Amino acid sequence: MIDMNGSGRTVRHRSGLLTEEQLKILGLRLDGLKQNEIAVKLGTTRQNVSLIERRAQDNIERADATLKAYRRLRTAATVELKPNTHLVDVPRILVDAADEAGVKITIDFSLVYKELRDLVQDSILGTRVIKPIMIRILKDGKIDVEPL
Repeated sequence: MIDMNGSGRTVRHRSGLLTEEQLKILGLRLDGLKQNEIAVKLGTTRQNVSLIERRAQDNIERADATLKAYRRLRTAATVELKPNTHLVDVPRILVDAADEAGVKITIDFSLVYKELRDLVQDSILGTRVIKPIMIRILKDGKIDVEPL
């Protein structure tokens, strides 16, 4: 365990579902450090670092599954963008689906394109969809984008 406050005892503060210890180790891993290097830096064993990292990843996966379930509850309509769909057609597709569900879309379409480019960039080539994309139209008029 990591002595987080210098008192000789382990204190586990939380940030969401992750402890400070887990966040510290994940941050060091993202900085490119290997588990052995982190263990030396933190004065613990590689096995302990591995265990903490694995528990953090489990918590992240559970949080992601929880958020996906919550988004499904908030969904008014779902649109699947099939391969070969032209991006210029996406606004019309979304507006038609939202109208059918009785929802007013509250997001600017330039932001829709940005979300598509940022969140599912591997599903788009040029101005065409190359892999299926799911767009959820939420009851509040916002959208949620994810690859299928």
